[in-house]
Amino acid sequence: MMTTNTVIKLHNTKTRKKSEFIPIDANNVRMYLCGPTVYDRAHLGNARPVVVFDVLYRLLRQVFGPAHVTYVRNFTDVDDKINATALARKEAGATGTLEQLIAERTEETIGWYLSDMGKLGALEPDHMPRATQYIGQMVAMIEDLIAKGHAYAAEGHVLFAVDSWKQHYGALSGRSVDDMIAGARVEVAPYKKNPMDFVLWKPSTDDMPGWDSPWGRGRPGWHIECSAMSQELLGADFDIHGGGNDLMFPHHENEIAQSCCANGDDSFARYWLHNEMLQVEGKKMSKSLGNFFTVHDLLEQGIPGEVIRFVFLQTHYRKPMDWTEKKAGEAEATLRKWRALTAGIEPAATAAAAVLDALADDLNTAGAIAEMHKLAAAGDGSGLLASARLMGLLSDELGDWAEQPDLDLSAYEAQLLAARDAAMQSKDFSQVDRLKAAFVAAGLEVRMSKAGVELVPGPGFDAAKLEAL
Repeated sequence: MMTTNTVIKLHNTKTRKKSEFIPIDANNVRMYLCGPTVYDRAHLGNARPVVVFDVLYRLLRQVFGPAHVTYVRNFTDVDDKINATALARKEAGATGTLEQLIAERTEETIGWYLSDMGKLGALEPDHMPRATQYIGQMVAMIEDLIAKGHAYAAEGHVLFAVDSWKQHYGALSGRSVDDMIAGARVEVAPYKKNPMDFVLWKPSTDDMPGWDSPWGRGRPGWHIECSAMSQELLGADFDIHGGGNDLMFPHHENEIAQSCCANGDDSFARYWLHNEMLQVEGKKMSKSLGNFFTVHDLLEQGIPGEVIRFVFLQTHYRKPMDWTEKKAGEAEATLRKWRALTAGIEPAATAAAAVLDALADDLNTAGAIAEMHKLAAAGDGSGLLASARLMGLLSDELGDWAEQPDLDLSAYEAQLLAARDAAMQSKDFSQVDRLKAAFVAAGLEVRMSKAGVELVPGPGFDAAKLEAL
């Protein structure tokens, strides 16, 4: 049951407008997020929807009560990319069958993913289904779609017949079928009745993962997975479906088509939320540009998960987010100040009303952070702590990186100041440059002005590197 009078408003991609969120059942609020394909480590862009929908999950739990919210995020553990990584390992001499190597790879990758997302402060969902655990439900849904005239079998494949849903197909992304055919790069296959028809089931060779079905040994197409898992865990009709906007077409469009046709009406998710993409230093993240980072890469560089989360939350989820080193540095400085302000303080009974109102207004995390700056400026440590924890910040679990209670850099600051004063007389700045380089190498930001010298610990600060100075 609802625990506050807060009214949540969300921008629904399906209606293209922001409206009040009214759950189907306030005692059973249900949300589904498309999770990762587990063939490699999660990159920074993969983490954005996790953080966005983690905040929404926390907000829903705050408003409706933790016992009344169910959050599902899946793992796609049957996929051609996973097969390819396992095949490469086998060719490189790894022992075991291909299926065993695939199982090892998915287990390893799921472990990495949960560890990395946990370090970003993300709560684990209530259910984390794996596609391979729901093959029976997928086969049953496909059989039902064939029986209802929405799918057909051809040459070991089963395809969804887009023409059977043509008047509705494309409503989410705002495209017509004819426009999509004209502009899309679709797989051309002789067994397709329509170029836009998409695969529900495809044949597998003997050495590839496969399951018995009425259409022969094979494996599911990507889109049917989420339809089957969401129906099994949340029911045919549930509240929120989320993901990155790169999934809007074709993945979510196809989910809607097959689920609504299987249900026999327009039952499926009521609210669709999509987060925008992520850039790095103003450019699209890509390996060719050398700006491709996994979450693990940043953590290994010494950037705390809490800092990554804070940078994410400074941008509204429906706007492109730009990851920059400057933002990371500023986020770390802010979090250090906030942790110092809230040290030893008990959080208030609830988040500040202004923070809660901002989050309830279509997850305006940037607005919520602005309100938290006001709380900090007013010295309201308990209100700040309660508000931050609603957003997954300033928790005890994420705070190890900021624990430097006996850190005193005044002697090093005095050392650099003396070197600068001497250099002003001698015009030899080599000692100043040597000290600055050593401080930077230890993870300190060096701030020099007429007023003096300030050393500020940055990401990856290692006090041990100062001992030789």
